[in-house]
Amino acid sequence: MDTLTISGLSKTYGNGVQALRNVSLHIPVGMFGLLGPNGAGKSTLMRTVATLQEPDKGTIMLGETDVLRNKHQVRKSLGYLPQEFGVYPRVSAEVLLTHLAVLKGIINRKERTEVVKALLYKTNLYEKRKKNLGGYSGGMKQRFGIAQALLSNPKLLIVDEPTAGLDPAERNRFHNLLNELGKETIVILSTHIVEDVKELCTNMAIISNGKVLLTGNPLQAIEDVKGKVFRKIIQKSQLGTYKERYTIISERLFQGNPVIHIFSENDPGDGFKPIEADLSDVYFSQIFGQSTHVQKQY
Repeated sequence: MDTLTISGLSKTYGNGVQALRNVSLHIPVGMFGLLGPNGAGKSTLMRTVATLQEPDKGTIMLGETDVLRNKHQVRKSLGYLPQEFGVYPRVSAEVLLTHLAVLKGIINRKERTEVVKALLYKTNLYEKRKKNLGGYSGGMKQRFGIAQALLSNPKLLIVDEPTAGLDPAERNRFHNLLNELGKETIVILSTHIVEDVKELCTNMAIISNGKVLLTGNPLQAIEDVKGKVFRKIIQKSQLGTYKERYTIISERLFQGNPVIHIFSENDPGDGFKPIEADLSDVYFSQIFGQSTHVQKQY
């Protein structure tokens, strides 16, 4: 099966913002999580891979195909669900998907009818196929977005922040759909939601300020920080002092008081207790430690 290989990709916008800085990734068939904060460069990378913009330098290969030199060919085997996409609110899902199928080149009516029907079933929208898209929930619209992205039977599917704003039930339905698609397709899930990557992806990359900070298997990344994350409940008035003394990778409130997590190679003492780390600890340790670290691979 084809793999996606990104090598030395860089992009600087006209306003001087370096969106991508020498990004290199190897992405096999399956679910690949691209994790990073807003403004990290994830959307720029996804648009570039989706042939919607040019990098300043670097290469992208889908199997033996040079993506940047063969855009038209690549688009035939590419599905893309951007963070925001428009629908016609007064048109039904079935009618719009049929129209999009025509635009995709499925001109045989019988074949087109079968493809549309199959995709509506796959995305669990068949029972609501006659309903206008304006009446769809956020999750239903996202599933319709996947249906239109699958019209070309893609080798590569890119989804950008697909679960942001979804309720837990819709998020779970969307996860199940992506998990099924990832069995035979390269699926890149670009998100800032750590749990999405932990639950779905066998491979991932963490990106921030246009740089890849870490690549590899999420579970192996969690194992690597085992015994290096510590927790303590402090007073609000102490927070400034602790920020000066330690690299705090996350904080939240418990009964009104801050609970802080720090990353340390050794037991820091001072009342900190070791905890069982999760992917969010890996993520924040990379984001807040990026000024001093070298890219890690697992």
